[in-house]
Amino acid sequence: MSDLTTNIDTLAGYLTRFADTGVLNRIGGQDLPAQSGLTFDNHSPVDETFICTVAQSGAADIDAAAQAAKAAFPAWRDMPAAQRKAILHKIADGIVARAEEIALCECWDTGQALRFMSKAALRGAANFRFFADKATAARDGQHLPSPTLMNITTRVPIGPVGVITPWNTPFMLSTWKIAPALAAGCTVVHKPAEFSPVTARILMEIAEQAGLPPGVWNLVNGFGEDAGRALTEHPDIKAIAFVGETKTGSMIMKQGADTLKRVHFELGGKNPVVVFDDADLDRALDAAIFMIYSLNGERCTSSSRLLLHAPIADAFTAKLIERVNRIKVGHPLDPTTEVGPLIHKTHFTKVCSYFDIARQDGATIAAGGAALDQPGYYVKPTLFTDATNDMRIAQQEIFGPVLTTLTFQTEAEALAIANDVPYGLTGYVWTNDLTRALRFTNALEAGMIWVNSENVRHLPTPFGGVKTSGIGRDGGDWSFEFYMEQKHIGLALGQHAIPKLGA
Repeated sequence: MSDLTTNIDTLAGYLTRFADTGVLNRIGGQDLPAQSGLTFDNHSPVDETFICTVAQSGAADIDAAAQAAKAAFPAWRDMPAAQRKAILHKIADGIVARAEEIALCECWDTGQALRFMSKAALRGAANFRFFADKATAARDGQHLPSPTLMNITTRVPIGPVGVITPWNTPFMLSTWKIAPALAAGCTVVHKPAEFSPVTARILMEIAEQAGLPPGVWNLVNGFGEDAGRALTEHPDIKAIAFVGETKTGSMIMKQGADTLKRVHFELGGKNPVVVFDDADLDRALDAAIFMIYSLNGERCTSSSRLLLHAPIADAFTAKLIERVNRIKVGHPLDPTTEVGPLIHKTHFTKVCSYFDIARQDGATIAAGGAALDQPGYYVKPTLFTDATNDMRIAQQEIFGPVLTTLTFQTEAEALAIANDVPYGLTGYVWTNDLTRALRFTNALEAGMIWVNSENVRHLPTPFGGVKTSGIGRDGGDWSFEFYMEQKHIGLALGQHAIPKLGA
């Protein structure tokens, strides 16, 4: 990585065209403003400077995109899978070629630190390559013989789908959703988060330059209450894949009910990391810090509740406080920065509100607990101690660089605390007792659990949560289960007896 000054100068060259033209919709292979003519301004959370205008779309724009996706669907569905595979690999090649541009623009648009975003493009390319290689087997089924029939199953793409992605790591999450949809043979209408529109546009360009036919992937910008709602209610959109807040997921489910929309939700989390006294405490400390303070704490799988076994709690907390106070907050394009600014003033205000909430509920602010007195939406990495699980800081998703610690005496108490939240996305367990690990993970209410590890994503594995953390799974074949319909075909093996009525 280059130094801060070089990165800023390089970024300026990449952003010039966005400042000149703004971010338009891309529908049916054409650049289009919102039909209403409305736009909104996009500013950087780094210093509140203007980046570009963005098309503020509504129902008419969503309808145009849905019609384009519907028209493009038959040809894309029927294209030989090997050809789809080749196009998806070319998209991955294009992502790698523009990795620097993607990383720098994402940092400026979202406030994420370059040390993490520098590899976001490569992860996005890996997503496309993984699903490109699976495209040729997407329709494979089973042979289920019975006494009279040869029963076979196959899968077919569901049709045009809507993809709504969030503002935290928006590039990578867009590839995560869109790559399997395209590999399955679906066409896509993508609405990125209004706070982070830039890299979605870059990804769209890469896809079409790689040979993706017009209309197979359509990009529509706008706000959730207008463009988002129109997408979730549109009768030609067969499914909605959404990543975001639990409350918004509930709204989308209601909006899609009249058209029996299939939904896949990756929603909020208040994820526990449980550290027992027999664990490798140094590694547990590194992982707990990484999983809450990296990516500015703006990640659904963050380890936002730290449950410490009483015998090691005081010593572990002392080391934790020392480390949190040393985390470097700074400009996201500085390669040494560990935590950058939060995405937007609205979110910044929400995160900061929990500092007073912690005091009101009786917790101790052991580190941080304040915003930085400078332009941009910077907050100090924060640690709450002396908390109990009924406090708001232990129950509500803060979605920032804020960690709440709790203590427990027994395994049963740890499990009760870990499960006593509305969410169930991930869990992290640190112990060298194998039988305890098996017992605990079996009873822990979470869709994904790591033992003696931070979150290490493996693309063939299922990703998703339980309770209010989501519905459905991403990854491997699970993605195709969402974007495709199962079909059964029974072929008679001979002239078996058929019941006769009215003979």
